[in-house]
Amino acid sequence: MHRTRARLSDGREIVYYDEAPGRAPAADPRGLPPVEPVCEVRRDPLTGDHVTITAHRNARTFLPPADQCPLCPGGPASEVPDPSYDVAVFENRFPSFDVRTPPPVPPLVDGVERSRGAGRCEVVCFTDEHATSMSRLPVSRVRTVVDAWADRTAELSAMPDVEQVFVFENRGVEIGVTLHHPHGQIYAYPFVTPRTGRTLAQAAARPGLFGDVLMAERAGSRVVLSGEHWTAYVPAAARWPVEVHLMPHRHVPDLAALGSAERDELAVLYRDLLRRCDALYGAPLPYVAGWHQAPVGEGRDLVRLHLELFSVRRAPGKIKYLAGSESGMAAWINDVPPEDAAARLRAVPAG
Repeated sequence: MHRTRARLSDGREIVYYDEAPGRAPAADPRGLPPVEPVCEVRRDPLTGDHVTITAHRNARTFLPPADQCPLCPGGPASEVPDPSYDVAVFENRFPSFDVRTPPPVPPLVDGVERSRGAGRCEVVCFTDEHATSMSRLPVSRVRTVVDAWADRTAELSAMPDVEQVFVFENRGVEIGVTLHHPHGQIYAYPFVTPRTGRTLAQAAARPGLFGDVLMAERAGSRVVLSGEHWTAYVPAAARWPVEVHLMPHRHVPDLAALGSAERDELAVLYRDLLRRCDALYGAPLPYVAGWHQAPVGEGRDLVRLHLELFSVRRAPGKIKYLAGSESGMAAWINDVPPEDAAARLRAVPAG
């Protein structure tokens, strides 16, 4: 993997990850004004959760036609000036978190704590081909994406004010994507997310939690795929009608800590998993695939890196909507037994 850094016309950074050396980045011809984000984090006094307010994101691009895609290379509206690329990562033009945001004044209003949404948001373009998906890429390209994820995780984790790095892909209009081009995102949060906070509490109360869960799942009926370094399984308490976790056999905190052999196998198994998901209902599956990584500071040794992939599709042409119990009380109800979901995923051809 060969890394090349450049700047877009408004000062945002773009990083190319290529499988061969020799890139000379093209200049961005757009002449964009500097990004001036206002990202404010407010603390819910009833739950303690952080909520980020970002009014500027209402202006972001929404499902443009293919000939105006900002992730296709080299066009007049493109965020990637070069005429081609393998993997490209750039700072989001409409970030949820940004170190350039000013602090709120005053920091306490109506009894609610407010702070600046420092951090960084990046877009990860998996390929310069518009009409494809991560599941259809060659294993070598998936491996390059894994290396890019790991490199960005290491760099963002070292930034001041960053407490946790989340690598994820939203795929499908049912999920709410605003661009069809194969891509994912990375959020460098200035706080530890609520989901990770709950996991930290569980892991602190039960030493060896992740190893115990993995051992139990590997011995049960919900394994979908397994290799020397990784196992993919439907968790016993799956919330979603399609939900798969992919966990390394070794306890590592994040993607940056993976060895070469672990990355090699991950590229193969992850692509296989995505192909099985697409074959499940005979159509591309809308999903969120998120890498849960340990926080940067306190509790880093407690959390094991793992992928959680889930879909809102519960049957062909049917979507699971989060209604009163899930949205209002975070009390999940799943209509699909996890054992049945695992059996179906094992049985479908990976393509």
